[in-house]
Amino acid sequence: MGDRHRLQLPDGEPPETGRGSVFFVGTATVLIRCAGFTVLTDPNFLHAGDHVHLGYGLVARRLTDPALEIEDLPPIDLVVLSHLHGDHFDRIAEARLDRQVPILTTPEAAAYLSRRGFRRALPLRRWESACVARGPATLRVTALPGRHGPPLVSRLLPEVMGSLLDFQDVAGLRRLRLYISGDTLVHDDLYEIPRRVPGIDLALLHLGGTRVLGVLVTMDDGQGVEAVRIVRPEVAIPIHYDDYTVFKSPLVDFLRAAEAAGLRDRVVVLRRGETFAFEVPRAAACRAARTPHAASRGSALPLVAARRMGLPLALAGAVLAGASVAAAARRRIGATAHRG
Repeated sequence: MGDRHRLQLPDGEPPETGRGSVFFVGTATVLIRCAGFTVLTDPNFLHAGDHVHLGYGLVARRLTDPALEIEDLPPIDLVVLSHLHGDHFDRIAEARLDRQVPILTTPEAAAYLSRRGFRRALPLRRWESACVARGPATLRVTALPGRHGPPLVSRLLPEVMGSLLDFQDVAGLRRLRLYISGDTLVHDDLYEIPRRVPGIDLALLHLGGTRVLGVLVTMDDGQGVEAVRIVRPEVAIPIHYDDYTVFKSPLVDFLRAAEAAGLRDRVVVLRRGETFAFEVPRAAACRAARTPHAASRGSALPLVAARRMGLPLALAGAVLAGASVAAAARRRIGATAHRG
């Protein structure tokens, strides 16, 4: 892996390296906060009833509303975009997102966004990285394998990338390793991920079993479980599962499949507007917080503090101050090697 891009962000307040959170906006849009960085993924802010064009005359209707509007976003350091489809980078994002914000994405998407005036749309090919620094803390984003459908169909769809986010502290130690699948099916190249980047703490899985003209182009319940087996994250959060008419595999099917596979205790369920909050102690363990309904009986992952977010995100930055305590238990995530 090599760093194709190096970005230096302006220094701000000393980062809170021991805490982080994942806020679920909807579809594949999340806000990730860790080590002083705020990252937005796949910005999709359309509302229920709005339509997106998927190419070749195909249209999908949104069934849900996002948990917040694009105007309510906190200051964003970086956008990670898996691919260029209307349910991942919509017309609202194209019109209202800051043209100066760095966007790490596929070469195809970067070329399109550059033509639309986004001055820092930066391409990453598979296994290339971008190193983003703020003071002594760094975030390294690496493009991982992804394939948006069966071999022949994927050639007709936008190129897609998974992403690996490695958050490192001032001593250069890895504090959190986060995987985002992107819109992919399970395929042979995914097995390269645990070989090259083992020790994934947290995975965001694009599910939904999207079908276009009857052809599966994103993971359904069975493939989602197989992805967990392959990548072996300590915690997996399903996203991209019920927002559009083309999503045919409901979340409950994935949860049943995970239960049958003995993996349910690794799965955290977030509804739109909910946050997964976690602590990342220097000693490599990561104690986590999730919402009450996400708990599975017998799980050792703690429910420290979580709530449905009713405040603007600008006011809800750290680990949910004032949130209700849902339960108490313990589990380590990230107990493997923590060097980058």
